[in-house]
Amino acid sequence: MSSPPEIFDRTALTARRQRAQTAPVLFLHEEAASQCSERLLEVNRTFTTAAIVGAMLDVWADILVSERVFETADCRPDDDRIDLAAEAHDLIVHALALHAANDPVGQLIQMRHALKPDGLMLCCLFGGQSLNELRSCLAEAEIEVSGGLSPRVSPMGDIRDLGALLQRAGFALPVADTITLTITYADLRTLVSDLRGMAETNILTARSRQPTPKAVFDRTEALYRDKFSDADGRLIATVELVFLTGWKPGPGQQQPLKPGSAAMRLADALKTGRDVASG
Repeated sequence: MSSPPEIFDRTALTARRQRAQTAPVLFLHEEAASQCSERLLEVNRTFTTAAIVGAMLDVWADILVSERVFETADCRPDDDRIDLAAEAHDLIVHALALHAANDPVGQLIQMRHALKPDGLMLCCLFGGQSLNELRSCLAEAEIEVSGGLSPRVSPMGDIRDLGALLQRAGFALPVADTITLTITYADLRTLVSDLRGMAETNILTARSRQPTPKAVFDRTEALYRDKFSDADGRLIATVELVFLTGWKPGPGQQQPLKPGSAAMRLADALKTGRDVASG
């Protein structure tokens, strides 16, 4: 069996995560963890052997423990081979890192193997609408200034494609939902500084190793202000968070609907008594 393509330079990612620790920017991780906490608190279950997979693990563990999702968790980095024992956990949270995996389906399969029967997996990752404003303006500016495009944009799936990953990985009762956040910035420099503090800058293996000309960033900001600024002149940045939920098959588990029948509600898949609506 062939290995998945090395789309992302994981060595560069590790270096950037280490650099980000000097001045970490955690507000998106805090929001994502709180959103996951809300979903998990609706589940009619007490989790006793939870695990968290990701990079900014301390903030996720602090929030999920403080909000009483569980008392403690086994925290593991999102390495290509996740260090989790087979059938050891009743809950695994993948914490805003799957978008940087070269083999996302492989990561999901590893988590399924690490779950006990009828265990729950909840994954949060960035969706395809994230930073669409920046990506559009940067591409246009680079074409204008440099006459071409260099690889900068990480591939991000839409919610339908990401939901299909759960089925490919063998999860039962798969559900995908999404929320959109809007953040505003005074200038492009502050936005880029936040991306560095989150270790979310370009790690594509095929990226250019040459410094980007300042003229590209100047033109990017001018285009950004013209196309995507609010009434106060602040730059608008969209962030889409996608949540993937799936259960490891187990005895007595609710069976999935037949193909072509009505879609399952998120509340049903999470085994709650509450309706959930997405905006």
